[in-house]
Amino acid sequence: MTQEDGGLDTLVRKRIRGLRVAMGWSLDELAARCYLSPSTLSRIETGHRRIGLDQLTAIARALGTSLDQLVESASDEDVVIRPQHDAARGVTHWTMVRDPRLTVARMRITAAPASRSTELRAHPGSEWLTVLSGTLVLQLADRRILVEAGQAAEFSTMIPHALGAQGGPAEILGVFDPEARRTHLPGTGHG
Repeated sequence: MTQEDGGLDTLVRKRIRGLRVAMGWSLDELAARCYLSPSTLSRIETGHRRIGLDQLTAIARALGTSLDQLVESASDEDVVIRPQHDAARGVTHWTMVRDPRLTVARMRITAAPASRSTELRAHPGSEWLTVLSGTLVLQLADRRILVEAGQAAEFSTMIPHALGAQGGPAEILGVFDPEARRTHLPGTGHG
């Protein structure tokens, strides 16, 4: 076994224990969920037993993760995500490294809320956003929802929707999937 393989082996064992503890499960509870004995699971976590692929698959399934996520190498050399600024549109966005399908964007909304249903857009996906300052008007079909600073909203983008500001600019931070990014952040160079 190479030093790199040994490091990954240790990392996988730490992940198993870390996920188990984060879920608040004892060795007995996880062992029952993945059909292993508690002593086998303990020896796997501590490195006193080799992990079989069938065991690893059962453990991953019981922990609600994928085998890929459990065994991915730790390549977190550069964990800083550098922003892309578009001053003309008042948008700063960051593409997530671990899931490049997602984009986090900080936007300043100054426009009034949509007044006609023809201004509403629908597309596959979902959006999550939080208001950093001001008051956001979220138009969801016929519903007009005020989202204040410190509040968040999450909704299906298949509902015709639009964003606006009330009483002055609103600054938001949103998480957009590829479809939402194409609709709300055109020209960001993704998807």
